[in-house]
Amino acid sequence: MTALRRFLPLILLAAAFAAIWWSGLTRELTWAGLARNQALLAGWVGAHPVLAGGVYVGLYAVSTALSLPQAALLTIAGGLLFGAVLGTGLAVTGATAGAIVLFLAARSALGEALARRGGAALGKVREALQRDGFSYLLAIRLIPLFPFWLVNLAASVCGMRLGVFALATLIGIVPGTFVFASIGAGVGSVLAAGGTPNLSVIFSLPVLGPLLGLAVLSLAPIAWKRWKRGDG
Repeated sequence: MTALRRFLPLILLAAAFAAIWWSGLTRELTWAGLARNQALLAGWVGAHPVLAGGVYVGLYAVSTALSLPQAALLTIAGGLLFGAVLGTGLAVTGATAGAIVLFLAARSALGEALARRGGAALGKVREALQRDGFSYLLAIRLIPLFPFWLVNLAASVCGMRLGVFALATLIGIVPGTFVFASIGAGVGSVLAAGGTPNLSVIFSLPVLGPLLGLAVLSLAPIAWKRWKRGDG
């Protein structure tokens, strides 16, 4: 039974990956696939809003737990189908749930293998999280300097408490998610015309400036603590 508990996260993630691969969702999670199916998806969301929201959150959570590379596309799809505000809420819920799954998996039989995957970059993030915990994780979530999966892993193997991890993740990903969901809320005509949304707006000063400001503000407690330590 103990061995089963250790390997259960691995079994569940492998089963989820196999199911997604078999269903063909990875081949449909493209700009072309979204453009081709947006009318069908919009109609289904309109007819089954609660079920559609649940399916979207579940899909986002699985995608995050498996570290699939379609996070930006899924977030934009959420804005397209549910609107900027609701799409943000659903995406944040799914991303946080998926991050928690990967966080917990890293404490099971997956931990050693995932730590090897992280390499030297994992060591840098891990040391910072061990020192400053919530504030540092919040700053990383606001300005994603490292891959999402790597941060999830580092937080787990450094011994961060689940509640702290979940709260910093939940708060930290809201601003960036809202930007992408807002893009999605206005790209229906672009996709219908066969175009691809211009995501360079995320790097523009009006968007990136406030995110950087929030990240700096989240690091203020760390700076204060170090200043006090040096002053003493």
